[in-house]
Amino acid sequence: MLFVYILGLAVFAQGTSEFMLSGLVPDIALELAVPVGAAATLTSAYAVGMVAGAPVMAALSARWPRRRALVTFLVVFVAMHVVGAVTSDFTVLFGTRVVAAVANAGFLAVAMTVVGARGAAVLIGGVTLSCVVGVPAGALLGQFYGWRAAFWAVAALSLPALAFVVRAAPAEPAGVRDVDVRREFRELRSRPLRRTLLLGALVNGATFATFAYLAVIATDVAGLPDGAVPGLLAAFGLGAFLGVTARMPDRWLTAGLFVLPAGWLVLVLLSTHPVPFFVATAVQGALSFGVGSVLITRVLRLAPGAPSLGGAFATVALNVGAVLGPAVAGAVTEATGDHRHAVWLSVAAALVATACAPRHR
Repeated sequence: MLFVYILGLAVFAQGTSEFMLSGLVPDIALELAVPVGAAATLTSAYAVGMVAGAPVMAALSARWPRRRALVTFLVVFVAMHVVGAVTSDFTVLFGTRVVAAVANAGFLAVAMTVVGARGAAVLIGGVTLSCVVGVPAGALLGQFYGWRAAFWAVAALSLPALAFVVRAAPAEPAGVRDVDVRREFRELRSRPLRRTLLLGALVNGATFATFAYLAVIATDVAGLPDGAVPGLLAAFGLGAFLGVTARMPDRWLTAGLFVLPAGWLVLVLLSTHPVPFFVATAVQGALSFGVGSVLITRVLRLAPGAPSLGGAFATVALNVGAVLGPAVAGAVTEATGDHRHAVWLSVAAALVATACAPRHR
């Protein structure tokens, strides 16, 4: 079990890297003399790398010994952050984000096959914990020591995990796993699995559509002071962590999918009341990530014949939601001028997920 938590530490570092740029974009733009809009594409580059990299890296590394695959992906991830921390060229920095994301996706896909459905919640817990601790810490490092310090911190945080993986990862002789990638792709075509992947994208899209606008809703709508925003984001992240680690039983999935849109509705209706809004944010974080973690474990359970690609496609589904949710929310709120419409978008996405919910196990 210790090894699972070490993998969780690596995923925590990777999740921090994925989300930390939201607070570093202005400083990067200023130092590298690029427009803020251009610097903001670094976040999109990482997301696209995650989506494209998961199935490709899972397929390419399917026949590698697991230790070699995990070590290779972690070494590349660390190296890209070192290069990113020292470069003064925006194009190089952009390239490091794409490659780091591909390595992140490959590592997560392989790690999912190592830990199986029971350990998947720990890995997803690493991502949620990065929202609670890693992202605010990265923002503080950037504020006091410059944006490069956040890159160095992610690289340093990954090194203990790398050392432990080198020593403790399951060792397999080359060729021990007879992996048939084409057969695994065929396994992934099953209707229940495709529906579960769709649900994962919808649930995560709903989650991140609102998460991207929590800060501005808190200050502009709920009337919370700027100093309360980190606490609000931490409350959401803490709720998410508790939702993942509570390990909601699979049989509760349908019920969770029915409650989810109601939770987003309550959140938007309470958005003008500071204290209830704060509480509802934490509760909705727990519900959203609790349901999301069940969907991930269900993907792994529904794809026993695709041990190499099942985790990869679960990663793709979650990241598709993480990319499209904020993107659509941005278009909607820009058109309407009301940031609460991001939460209404979450309500709509969750309602679609409810409509697609399985009616039995």
